[in-house]
Amino acid sequence: MYLSYVNIEMGANSVMRYSRGNTLPLTQMPFGMVSFCPQTERIKGQEGWFYNPNVPCCEGVRLTHQPSPWIGDYGTFLMVPQNDIVANTASGACTSFKSAESVLSPSYLKMRFMRSNSVFELAPTERGCVLRVQLLDERKSYLSFLAVDGNYTYFLDKEKNTLYATNDAQPRKTAKGFKAYLVVKFEDSAIDYDSSYQGDGYIHISLASQRVEARVGLSYISFEMAEKTIVRECSKPFEEIRAEGEECWEEKLARIEIDTDDEEQKRTFYSCMYRCFLFPHKAYELDENQQAVHYSACDGSIRPGVLYTDTGFWDTSRTQFPLFAKIAKKEYCEMLEGFVNIYKENGYLPRWHSIDEVGCMPSTLIDPVILDAVYNGIGTRSLWETALEGMVHHASVKGSEARFGRNGVEEYNKYGYVPADLYKESVNLTLDAAYGDWCISQIARLLGKTDIEKEYAIRSKSYENIFDKNTGFMRGKNTDGQFREPFYKTSWGIDYTEGSAYQNSHFVPHDIEGLCSLYGGRDNLIARLDEIFDTSPTFRVFGYGCEIHEMSEMAQADYGQCAISNQPSFHIPYLYAYLGKKEKAEYWVERMCKEQFSAKNGYPGDEDNGSMSAWYILSTLGMYPLCAGKEMIRLKPLVKSAKILGKQIF
Repeated sequence: MYLSYVNIEMGANSVMRYSRGNTLPLTQMPFGMVSFCPQTERIKGQEGWFYNPNVPCCEGVRLTHQPSPWIGDYGTFLMVPQNDIVANTASGACTSFKSAESVLSPSYLKMRFMRSNSVFELAPTERGCVLRVQLLDERKSYLSFLAVDGNYTYFLDKEKNTLYATNDAQPRKTAKGFKAYLVVKFEDSAIDYDSSYQGDGYIHISLASQRVEARVGLSYISFEMAEKTIVRECSKPFEEIRAEGEECWEEKLARIEIDTDDEEQKRTFYSCMYRCFLFPHKAYELDENQQAVHYSACDGSIRPGVLYTDTGFWDTSRTQFPLFAKIAKKEYCEMLEGFVNIYKENGYLPRWHSIDEVGCMPSTLIDPVILDAVYNGIGTRSLWETALEGMVHHASVKGSEARFGRNGVEEYNKYGYVPADLYKESVNLTLDAAYGDWCISQIARLLGKTDIEKEYAIRSKSYENIFDKNTGFMRGKNTDGQFREPFYKTSWGIDYTEGSAYQNSHFVPHDIEGLCSLYGGRDNLIARLDEIFDTSPTFRVFGYGCEIHEMSEMAQADYGQCAISNQPSFHIPYLYAYLGKKEKAEYWVERMCKEQFSAKNGYPGDEDNGSMSAWYILSTLGMYPLCAGKEMIRLKPLVKSAKILGKQIF
């Protein structure tokens, strides 16, 4: 029912210079460890943009984990049927496919390849899949596994009818001893071993029949674990596994039911729902006793417990996790346990994790994710106390590398702000730290830790130290206590993250009343919001040296300086509602939802692992989580009625 509304290509029509989502059409189980996606073309220098819905050609079906083109991929394998001239590279194997006979859905992938005159099908499981290849003529054909990135090994075991393959690809080479182990178990008599051959990065498996089926398991631990996955997840017939996948997705999508006469709105809504259940990815496996174990990137060891990866909290803390608190509490609880396991292993809670800590965005906005969990009773007291320990640690101790913990934490604790002459993006680092401190104080309050509560409540006012009353903006301040000069309110970067003073000066979600006081009252802050929406979407590129895609997207959307294409502006229209101007909030939110979100045309900017999809879902329902641990802002819904988990909410 709901799957029919999902377009998994929503947001995929993007290029490096302009994002309509920067998404991939992923066939995978909800939060699954493996994803599958056609690779239309992989271009040097733009490797993350390997799928384009406007290109009716394909280099194969890729096993991928990529959470964002800006983050990159790891543990990749590429599969494609070939015959006649058999290429050893992806570009050489490129083939057209017949769109009318191909299917891309969350629970099923089908590609009708023209060059090999074959049909490739796949039904995913959490850590593998069942695939089948049907050859439509009698040419000698192969199922090829081709290189994407990294080093590959292949071993074709004749006794077991099984391919054993490894790949060690990871973009930043920081995950110790990382390797993905792939096991592909073919049906009996499916392979012609005498005609199969391999080389550097590839293997061509000669197919011995017109219709071949195989079961696939992936592990980050060992071939044995991948084989366990096949037994546990892939033993049933293809159609049964496909049906189970459809049933699982239907259950997830049905957690919110909306009533609307607008079929396009329904398609957009459930396409966004699909996006919310893709990330973070499970990165744990089950041993022979059904106990969770995982590969640990800090030292390459195998450790007990769950682990989740491929999410950046600078993005997802604002909307996705607050949505999970309403519709996915069980999954949220397990995710939190996985995040805390990362802290136990490497000494720091994750910031932007993709098989290992990436740290590509500022600050530790996992703090509100943990507070939302505690506030909503998600987890146990023991888990919360360990999480709080990790929060206090990254609020106190400088990371061993820049990718760990809070950047500028020592200086923040010394000066009450992160100095602009020592750190880039100092305004965001300061504002996010102040919000994180407030989150720490609130968790400490809920856990009865009074000393921590008081200390961090005081620290949470640090945002006041970088407010410039003369300009009405948060500004970079040097170690000598002077604001950085010159100051241009539309200049992007330098002291700000992916924006200017307009987009980044009003992120004080925990203390809007205090922000009002800095402005001299609510009316003055309302006037500033009016200015944001009334000011032309111009920008200056000083901090980046060129026009980055977020600048282009803000200009194209044209809601003044409110760049709804990016996370720093997510809350800006909702500030109107908090300040008593609900009608203004409703005007802008409705325009943004109707004009910028479309199952057909995509998003106003990077979708970012469910964060922008969750913004649309919550906004459609007339709600927004302005601050962790507090009630949501309520606006007029954009649909006639809705149910969450079967309960009517309006």
